[in-house]
Parts: sequence; C-alpha cells; structure tokens
Amino acid sequence: MTFNEDSRVKIPAFVHLTRLGYTFLPKAKMYNLHGDTNIFIEQFKQGLSKINDKEFTDTEISAFIAELNIQLDNSDLGKKFYKSLTGDFACKLIDFDNFENNIFTVVTELTYNNEEEEFRPDITLLINGMPLAFVEVKKPNNREGILAERNRINVRFKNPKFKKFMNITQLLVFSNNQEYDEESITPIQGAFYATPDPEQVIFNCFREEDASIILNVKSEDSEIEKPILLENNIVSILGTAEYETAKQLNSPTNRVLTSLFSKQRFKTILKYGFAYVNSSDKIGNRIEKHIMRYPQLFATLAIEAKLNQGIKKGIIWHTQGSGKTALAFYNVTYLKDFYQKKNIIAKFYFIVDRLDLATQAKDEFIARGLKLKW
Repeated sequence: MTFNEDSRVKIPAFVHLTRLGYTFLPKAKMYNLHGDTNIFIEQFKQGLSKINDKEFTDTEISAFIAELNIQLDNSDLGKKFYKSLTGDFACKLIDFDNFENNIFTVVTELTYNNEEEEFRPDITLLINGMPLAFVEVKKPNNREGILAERNRINVRFKNPKFKKFMNITQLLVFSNNQEYDEESITPIQGAFYATPDPEQVIFNCFREEDASIILNVKSEDSEIEKPILLENNIVSILGTAEYETAKQLNSPTNRVLTSLFSKQRFKTILKYGFAYVNSSDKIGNRIEKHIMRYPQLFATLAIEAKLNQGIKKGIIWHTQGSGKTALAFYNVTYLKDFYQKKNIIAKFYFIVDRLDLATQAKDEFIARGLKLKW
C-alpha cells in the first residue's frame, strides 16, 4: 500500500472540511461552470435564491455573473468584487446575518485556464457557487517542493491572464502538514495562510488561541468519507493506522482548516479580515490587499467578548511594528457593525502622544479608505 501526498494530507483535509459542514462535490458533478470565473452556475442560482428569498430566473443569474465577470477583470486586486461580495451588489451574494444559510461546497482540482497553461488547486472552497478560497498541500519533509510551490503561486499571481482567478480568491492556505520550524527566521514547513498579491504573496503562520473552536467539528460520517476515497481511488487506506493519524483533528493541516474555515470564523475573516491599502513605492502608486494577522483577529474577537460581558475598558499590548494601526482600522469596521446591531452610532478616537505619530496614523487610515477628522 502506497502512501503519498494525497493520502497523507489532501484526502484527510477533504474529510475534515466535510466535518466542518462543507459538501464534497465529485468531479462528475463539476459541470455548468461559467468559463471566465469558475462560478458554479446552478449553485450560484440556488444559493442566491435561498438567501434573498426570491427565485431568480436564469436571465437574472446570467446578468449577475456577467457583472461580476466585468468586476473581476478590473486591475484592482478584486476590490470592486470584494465590495459586491460584502453587500454592495444588486442582491446578497453571501448571507452574513445568517451565515449557515449559504451553500458551502468543496471540490478537488478545479481547473483555471489562461490559454497557455492551467492551474488546478488541490482543494477549492466555494460559497454559493463562488470559488473564494483554495488549499495547496505538499507531503511532509519536502523542502524543495515547498519552495517550488511557493514560487509557482507567486508566478501565477503575477501573470495578468490569471487576474480573474486572483481577484475572486480571497484566502489561500498552504500546508505540508508539519509543525512550524521555530528555529527558522522565516518558517518554511507548517501550515500558512495568505491573500493573493501580484507582487509577493505573504505567507502567515496561524496559532489558534480559542481551544473551544474544536467543538465546531462534527463527528466523522463514513457515508460522506467513502465517496471521497472512491473519487481518488484510494479506498484501501480506510482503516489503516497512517490514515487514521493523518485525519486527526490536531494535525497541522486540519488545525489551520478549523481555524480559518469553521463557518463563523470564515464569516469573520471574509467580512472584516481584509484591507485594501493604497501605497507608493519606486514604481509608483499601487494598491495592496492585506489580511488580518492572527493576533489581530484574536484581539478583535476579545474586544467583542469583553464588550458583551459589560466590560468597557481594556488594554491590548503590542510590540513595535506589530500592526497597531492596522488593528485599529479592522476594529473600526468590526465594531461599527457591532454597535449598529445595538442601534448605537459609534465614534472612534485614535490618540497618540506625538504629532508625527498622528500624521503617520492619519496617512495609514486614509490609505485604507477611512474618512476621518483630525
């Protein structure tokens, strides 16, 4: 019996995602895709009709996809599409108020073409038929393979013919199912997350701080697991010690999948975890897409938890260069919605002890699109 990248990492990850509530869609059912965007048309129609409480016609769905296709062709790192995704569209594309109401799907080797070459991520996650995240896995103890895959990802995102793929993808995960190499300045092995960038993809570590999130993982369902193994022609690994170990909840890959793609966590990241930042360098003005670092995410969740407990004061301790201003930006967006649900219009103050810091903060907030007075 041969164990490889699929049996050790990919298939256990698929099984784990079904335990998080994603429906596995076999290749035989991967049809009726919109060629330019890889949106699954039937799922898109079903999902949008469900969350908008309206039965959309095929003509309406075609018009929606045509508009999204135009947005995804923008040279804006998907900013216009992201605004549509989070509410600025003719209808709801995702139900953020009742996130479970959406349709969650996971597929393997969804092909992206750019005429000259193609790219097939190991795992693609879809919400209402829209491919919003993908996972690339490598077998353990393969340093050169890891570096080569990172390079390929960066090369693809630099290629303008993959622009629509880059713009529709919000989150990517890369894992070789090993623990982080803490002795390296820049860890190579481990499970990392990022958001696309045509200049350079920044791979971030993720260290879970909420032990209770594992309670969101459902028990295994053999009726769901067997079709996944059949699809990949490796039913023989079922019940083997190595396979049972590979699909444990605490494996590095499965841990990061739980941390990022548990439905409520994915909801938070999708709606509040991204920032489009206007920047200038030697080349000129450009836009960057940033994703929350994991300490910023947990700081944000901690603030909300304390407010829900009636605690109105608190301190978040940051070291220099650890993203204080970025955290403030993320929290303005997050807490604005938090207070709106309580019918409170909130004001936010950013106080510093030097004028140069005030100027720096002002520039950072404006670059991220905030309107402010100072």
